[in-house]
Amino acid sequence: SRSGAGLVAAGELGQIIVSRDNGQNWLAARLPQPRQAPITRIVFADNGTGLALGHEGLILRSTDGGLSWDESAFETSNGEPLMSAARLPSGEWLTVGAFGRVLRSADDGKSWQPHAIPGLSDWHLNSISGSADGRQWLITGESGTLLRSDDGGESWSVVPPFYKGSIYGAVHLASGTWVSYGMRGNVHYSTDGGRNWQAASVQAPVSTYGHAVSDDGRLLLAGQGGIILASDDQGHSFKVIRKEGRASLTGLYRLADGSWLLTSDAGFQRHTPATR
Repeated sequence: SRSGAGLVAAGELGQIIVSRDNGQNWLAARLPQPRQAPITRIVFADNGTGLALGHEGLILRSTDGGLSWDESAFETSNGEPLMSAARLPSGEWLTVGAFGRVLRSADDGKSWQPHAIPGLSDWHLNSISGSADGRQWLITGESGTLLRSDDGGESWSVVPPFYKGSIYGAVHLASGTWVSYGMRGNVHYSTDGGRNWQAASVQAPVSTYGHAVSDDGRLLLAGQGGIILASDDQGHSFKVIRKEGRASLTGLYRLADGSWLLTSDAGFQRHTPATR
């Protein structure tokens, strides 16, 4: 993730590293007592607060762009993985995770309480994402789980399943279109705020785990087999623009020289796109 301090990356054994020179060099962040719980997601809000989420219910909090972290939650037994978090327009944080777990914080991530969403099952929840104006939000999960909010995350409604597999993430495009992505090349788009969804045309039946939007509005999805998919039509169709190695890509970040830094289960990779 990108913060005021630079690029921040995290992963296995609770490691967090920071680059202040656009990915050229990396330093270890200052952490509290080591937990060695894998970190699944790092999120920074506009107010400068950052959260690192992990297994065992781990939540770390940073106020200096990820250079140092304090622990705000950890469960030594039966702690379920947390997968995603977002700071809502109200100023409250919402985090989601395994077995339908939802936590809410009213003090900018310092303390957490369980939060019930009516109609939510115990399927794993993988992501929470919002529109640029903070009004529309989606939560995605296993078995086609998708919840939507039109009031800044204050209330949620369950969207009837349009796909039976896991949905790993979603992104709201500048056009107003939502795009969700998941297992085996299943990508869907919605033009009515997430109420109804259509299947996108995808060249490769691989799972995708991360996304990015380029400066010219092109949507990129990253996934299994070192693959990057690109859409030039607001998520209606995707073509393969990179397929290298066997690593699963989890994130894409554009660097100043126009190349992309890729995170994966095999470490960092770099991708320089061909001229279209």
